[in-house]
Amino acid sequence: MSEPVTLRLEPDIRKRLDKLAKATERSRAALAAEAVRQFVELNEWQIAAIEEGVREADEGRFIDHSQLKSKWEKKLAAALDQAR
Repeated sequence: MSEPVTLRLEPDIRKRLDKLAKATERSRAALAAEAVRQFVELNEWQIAAIEEGVREADEGRFIDHSQLKSKWEKKLAAALDQAR
């Protein structure tokens, strides 16, 4: 069950949200709830990834800079080849 929350928006954002709600045939509240859910999930994921990286660093688990650079150079080259 959902709970009500009051949200203050700048007038321009409110108008854009209303326009989007009309175009998608969804309520303003439904769109705002979805946006908040996505924001929370993204930030939870990011914080968890950072905390995992800090734990790995505290344990002395690092990747060698040259290995990391090589890995990303290969990915970049593959992406450029694919784009051609």
